[in-house]
Amino acid sequence: MKVKSVPEDFVVNEISHIEPGASGRYGLYILEKKGWNTSDLLKGIASRAGLPYRLFAYGGRKDRHAHTFQHVTVEAGVDLTTSSGGYRFERIGFADRAMGPDLIEGNEFSIMLRSLSGDDVEAIRRNATEAAEEGFPNYFDDQRFGGMDPERGFMAERILKGQWRGSLEIYLTSCRPEDPREVRDRKREMRECWGDWRAMLRVATDGGAPIEIAMLQLLAEERGAYVKALRMIPREELSLFFSAYQSFLWNEMARRLVVEVGDEPLTHHGVAGPYLFYRRISVGDLGYLRDLSIPLPAAARIEDERISGLLAAVLEERGLHQGRFNVRRLRQAFFKPTPRRVIVFPEHLTVSDAVKDEMNPGRKRAIVSFFLPRGSYGTMLVKRLSVR
Repeated sequence: MKVKSVPEDFVVNEISHIEPGASGRYGLYILEKKGWNTSDLLKGIASRAGLPYRLFAYGGRKDRHAHTFQHVTVEAGVDLTTSSGGYRFERIGFADRAMGPDLIEGNEFSIMLRSLSGDDVEAIRRNATEAAEEGFPNYFDDQRFGGMDPERGFMAERILKGQWRGSLEIYLTSCRPEDPREVRDRKREMRECWGDWRAMLRVATDGGAPIEIAMLQLLAEERGAYVKALRMIPREELSLFFSAYQSFLWNEMARRLVVEVGDEPLTHHGVAGPYLFYRRISVGDLGYLRDLSIPLPAAARIEDERISGLLAAVLEERGLHQGRFNVRRLRQAFFKPTPRRVIVFPEHLTVSDAVKDEMNPGRKRAIVSFFLPRGSYGTMLVKRLSVR
């Protein structure tokens, strides 16, 4: 099965509790885009308009490899309506408050599944029926873990363990498959001379980010200044690293819970560990999961003793404990630990008839459509539909 062969194969329409008015402090816009990251695109629009990016507000980042529609507010009277290759930014009215995640009800998805066999289509239909009736685990999906190094793990975990040098190594030398080749080459070269700060500085000077250069200059001039270097990372960026690690820990708790309550769990491999799905579950356990929300681990206290025990087991396995995890500091610094529902039920889930796939000779394609509440991943439902 193939997903996202072209952006038009993955359509996401944000449903928000915000209505355009005739007047208001904020201009209300529809952002339609393909091939763009939400924040990067809006930063470009802000720069061309000569406005601070802080005046722009939206509810969530939408996948760059998709065709997406979402609401954006701008605290400015000028009409910024514009369009170009891959996007349309159109003012549709005004609003009395800025757009934010709390205004999102959910997202409507229309996803083309390609390169299907007859058995694939049959399995997808069966899995769709099961997911609609019994829900599926509300895991954070792979895109949440873009900052994880496949060999060295999470930078945030290194920081929590006081491994300052190791966390810097991940920050300065880790790269992603989607990074441009020149970035990957530079990061690889810096990793090869890790610890020789002046040699790394020479490499970084040739096209490196300003923060990389500044950190390496500090390390070259001041022996062991690892904590000072870490403090140079912008707060927003550091928050993303910790948020990704929190999401990983949440997934670990949910995964163990699925093993405990599900019968013969199905597996789909992910970048930060396998995603496990139950195929059969008792009525009692389904009722328990339906009403259960798990806060992110930075919550002050997890009331459910079963979940609290799962968190303790996960932290111990990772070489952490509640004291080392420094819950209070993390909560104050980065997080609003809103509970996340353990399972989610797709609404209006349909699978179209399978037809010939013009992109993959001899195979079929079908469209799956559904609605999910905010905070849930459409790609995770696709994974649930594909397992067998």
